[in-house]
Amino acid sequence: MQRELAPKGIAPPAANYAHAILSEDVSRLLHTSGVVPTRPDGTVPDQIGDQAEVIWQTIRRLLDEAEMSTADIVSVTTYVVAELVGTDALAIVMKARDRALDGQLAASTLVTVPVLAQPSWKLEIAVVAAA
Repeated sequence: MQRELAPKGIAPPAANYAHAILSEDVSRLLHTSGVVPTRPDGTVPDQIGDQAEVIWQTIRRLLDEAEMSTADIVSVTTYVVAELVGTDALAIVMKARDRALDGQLAASTLVTVPVLAQPSWKLEIAVVAAA
């Protein structure tokens, strides 16, 4: 149903992701909004690694509700507050993505932004899943 596209003649991905995923014979698509690091009780963890875990827990719950799993994720877009560039934040965020996807490759884009909608948010992640 889904396969990575890796044509000859292009550079390899810069990290653990696919340049493109082709989904064929799809009957359901899930598009999330940007998922933010707010826990069900309304609190936001301070550390970016903890924020990433909250976001991926929320994404897993959304996938469960759609009767999907992380194996159905075909695209990930991650927004990280730019002031964190130059720290180990980007590596932490990418490792959290890799753990959440458990070896599954998805098309992935990471964008740095000046700020997010709430000052306590350090990242936001949107996914597309196909089944």
